[in-house]
Amino acid sequence: MTNFISVQLKKASEVDLAKPLCKFIQQSYPGAEAQAEHCRAAEELSRLRKSALGRPLDKHESALETLLRYYDQLCSIEPKFPFSENQVCVTFTWKDAFDKGSLFGGSAKLALASLGYEKTCVLFNCGALASQIAAEQNLDNDEGLKAAAKHYQFASGAFQHIKDTVLSALNREPTVDISPDTAGTLSLIMLAQAQEVFFLKATRDKMKDGIIAKLANQAADYYGDAYKQCQYKDTLPKEVFPVLAAKHCIMQANAEYHQSILAKQQKKFGEEIGRLQHAADLVKTVASRYDEYINVKDLVDKINRALAAAKKDNDFIYHDRVPDLKDLEPIGKASLVKSTPVVVPLSQKFTDLFEKMVPLQVQQSVSVYNQRKADLVNRSIAQMREATNLANGVLASLNLPAAIEDVSGDTVPQSILNKSKSVIEQGGIQTVDQLIKDLPELLQRNKEILDESLRLLDEEEATDNDLRTKFKERWQRTPSNELYKPLRAEGANYHNILNKAMQADGQVKERYQTHRDTIALLCKPEAELNAAIPSANPAKTLQGNEVVNVLRTLLASLDEVKKEREQLENDLKSVNFDMTSKFLTALAQDGAINEEAISVTELDRIYGSYTQKVQESLKKQEELLKNIQNAHQDFSKMKQSNNESNLREEVLKNLAVANDNFVELVANLKEGTKFYNELTEILLKFQNKCSDIIFARKTERDELLKDLQQSIAREPSAPSIPLPTYQTTPAAGSKPAASPAPTPAPRTMVGTKPQPPARPPPPVISAASSSSSALAPSGAAAAPAAPPGASAPAASTAPSQAQGPPYPTYPGYPGYCQMPMPMGYNPYMYGQYNLPYAPSPVYQTPGQPPYPPPQQPGYPFPQQPYYQQ
Repeated sequence: MTNFISVQLKKASEVDLAKPLCKFIQQSYPGAEAQAEHCRAAEELSRLRKSALGRPLDKHESALETLLRYYDQLCSIEPKFPFSENQVCVTFTWKDAFDKGSLFGGSAKLALASLGYEKTCVLFNCGALASQIAAEQNLDNDEGLKAAAKHYQFASGAFQHIKDTVLSALNREPTVDISPDTAGTLSLIMLAQAQEVFFLKATRDKMKDGIIAKLANQAADYYGDAYKQCQYKDTLPKEVFPVLAAKHCIMQANAEYHQSILAKQQKKFGEEIGRLQHAADLVKTVASRYDEYINVKDLVDKINRALAAAKKDNDFIYHDRVPDLKDLEPIGKASLVKSTPVVVPLSQKFTDLFEKMVPLQVQQSVSVYNQRKADLVNRSIAQMREATNLANGVLASLNLPAAIEDVSGDTVPQSILNKSKSVIEQGGIQTVDQLIKDLPELLQRNKEILDESLRLLDEEEATDNDLRTKFKERWQRTPSNELYKPLRAEGANYHNILNKAMQADGQVKERYQTHRDTIALLCKPEAELNAAIPSANPAKTLQGNEVVNVLRTLLASLDEVKKEREQLENDLKSVNFDMTSKFLTALAQDGAINEEAISVTELDRIYGSYTQKVQESLKKQEELLKNIQNAHQDFSKMKQSNNESNLREEVLKNLAVANDNFVELVANLKEGTKFYNELTEILLKFQNKCSDIIFARKTERDELLKDLQQSIAREPSAPSIPLPTYQTTPAAGSKPAASPAPTPAPRTMVGTKPQPPARPPPPVISAASSSSSALAPSGAAAAPAAPPGASAPAASTAPSQAQGPPYPTYPGYPGYCQMPMPMGYNPYMYGQYNLPYAPSPVYQTPGQPPYPPPQQPGYPFPQQPYYQQ
C-alpha cells in the first residue's frame, strides 16, 4: 500500500566556473596574494559543481550533502560576483526533468546567464534527491520513519521556496518542472507523504485510535489538495494522478476505520458499522480503479473482517441503529508536518570558500569612497599648486629675488643660475621635446584599443539583428543592442576622456611653443647666459638697505611656505584608510550601506586636519604676497631709473617665468604620459570584457541555432490531411473516448448493494515519454492496455473548477469537520494519549460547497473538506 512518489533529478550541462571567476578576480583585486587565494577558491567551486552535477548521484545522505554544499556556495558568492550577461557572464544550461521529447510539450532545456537560475535548479535537485532518499527508507523501524519524514518535509520546503522565488530569479519563462504551479504541487505531494509517514509511525506505535484517525484524515486532505492542483494540468506524468486519488481514498478509509474502533470503545455500535461501511466502499473504489498502481488487499480484508464482526455482534446482541452517513460526527484533523524552510546554510559542513572576499555591495561602496577621497585630495593639492603658481608668477613679474641679488649689473643673479642649473639637470629642452613626441603614439594606441572593442560589439550586434530578422519570434534571447547599452555607455565615456586629453595636449604644446626660446636660453652655459642678459649700471647703493633686508626676509618666509606645501602634499597622498571593515559592519547591522553618510563622516575625520592646514597656508601666502608687493614698491623708488636697467630687469623676469613654465610643462607632460599608460590598462580590461561577452553570446547563439534546427527538422513538412466525416463521426451507440482524469464514483444508495463501476482505461502514455518517467510512484506497475472490445465510459466535460479525487458519496452525508488538536502533540513522544477536549459536530445546509472551505481564523491546521446535508 505504501507507494510513495519521488521526483527525477534535472540534468545540467558542464560549465567551467573557474575561468570567468578568476578573470573577474584578477581585474578587481590588485594584490597578487589575494588573487591567488581567490582563484584557488574558484577552482574548488568548479570542482564542487562537477561533483554535485556532473555525475549520477546515489540515493544517499552523502550525495545530498554534496548538493547542499554546492547550493550554499552559490548563495555565498551571489553578493560577491556580478553574475549577468554583461559582467561575469556564465551561461547555465539545464534540461527539464519532465521533458517528454515533444516540440510542443514545453521547452526541453533552458540556458540563462543567471546565478539565480542555477540556484533554483540546484535546489530542485536537492528536493528531488531528498524525495528519492525518503522513498528508499525502511518504514518498518523508527530510524527509517524519522528519516523519511525529515526528507519529505525538506523536499516540500525546497519546492515551496522555488515556487515563491523562481519568477524573481529568472527574467525568462521557466521550464515546466520549476514553474510556480508545478513546484507548488510537488511541495504539497511531499507534505502529504510526510503526514502519511507520521500516520504509519502512530499506527506502528499503537497510539490511541482517535489520534491515528485525525492523522489519517489530515493526510487524506493533503492528498486531495495535491490531486486538485494537478488534475487538469499536463505537467506531471499521468501515473501520478491515480496514485494521488488512491492515496486520498486510502487515508480517508484509514481515518474511518480507526474512528470506528473509537466508536466501539464508546459503545456506539451503530456508528462503528456506519464508518466501517464507508471505509469498505472507499477501499473498494481503490481496488476497482487503481489496483494497477496500489495494492490494498490487506486493508480491504482488515476492514471487511471488522465490518462482518460488527454487523454480527449488532444483529445478535446490541441491535443498535446504524446512522446515516450525514448523521455521523466529523473526524478531526491533526497536522504534524510542515515544509522545512530554506535557511542558508543548508549543509552542516558548509565552509565559505570566498570568506575573505567582500560582498559586491561593499566593493562598490569602497570604490565610491575611494573616488570621494581622490576628489578631496586632488582638490586640496590643486589649491596648493595653484597658489604656488600664483606666487611664482607674482615674484617673476617683480623680478624677485633676482632684483635684490643683481647689485653688480653685469653678472647673472644667483637665483637665475640656480634655475638654469635645475633646468639643465632635468634634461632641458630635449626632455620636453621627447615627452611631447611620445604623446601622439600613446594616444593612438588607446584609440586603436577602444575602436577595436567597439568594432567587436558592432559585428556581433549586426549578426544578432540578422538572425532576429530571419527567425523573428523564434529568436528568444536578449537583443544585443539592449545588452550592450552599459558597454556602449562605458565606451562613449572613454571617447570623451580621450577627446579632453587631446585638448589638454594641444594646450600644453601651445604653451611650450610660447616659452620655448626662453627655456632654451636657460639651458645655455653661464657665459652665454650672461652675454644674453643686458648689463646695467651697478646699484651698490642698495646693498644693506633696510628695504632690501625686508624683501629678503619676506621671500625667505614665502619659500618656507612653499616647502611646507610640498610636505603637506606628500602627507595627503600617503594617508590610507581601509573602509572595508566599516562598510561590512554597516551591512551586517542594517542589511544595507548608506555609503554617502559613512564616507563623508570618515573623510572629515581623516582629512579634516589636513584641509585646515591647506587653508592656513593659502591665507599666510596671501598676506606675504601683499607685504612683498608693498616692499617692492619702496625698492623700485630707490633704484635708479634708466632704460638699460629696465631692459635687464625685463629679461631676468622672462627667465624666471621660463623656469616656472618649464617645471610646469614637464610635470604636465609626465602626468599625461602616466594618464595614457593607465588608460591603456583600463581599455585593455574593457576590451577583454567585450571579448568575453562576445564569446559567451557566440556560444549561446550556436546553441540556440542548433536547437532551432532540431525544432524545424521535427516540424511536419505538410499540413495534416483532414479525415472524411464518416471516419470522424462516432457510430450509433458508440461512446467517445474516456477522459484521462479518473471519473468520480457513482453515488451508492443506502440499503442497495453497491456495484463496482466499469474500470476506465489507464492513462495514455505517449511513446515519447514511455522511455523514462520523470516523476513516478515508487514500485508502481505500468498500466496494461485496455482489452479489445471493452466499452469505454462516456467522456465528460471538464468542470468549471477542479474537483476532489473520486470516493463514494451518500445523500445527505455531512462529511468531515475539523476538531482542534493540541499544538505540542507528537507521536514520537510516548504517553500523550489523553485528548484534552471533547468532539463538537458541525452540520451544514444542503448543497455541495466549494472544496476545500476557507481556513478558520487563528486555527493551526487546514480545515477538512465537507459535504452539506
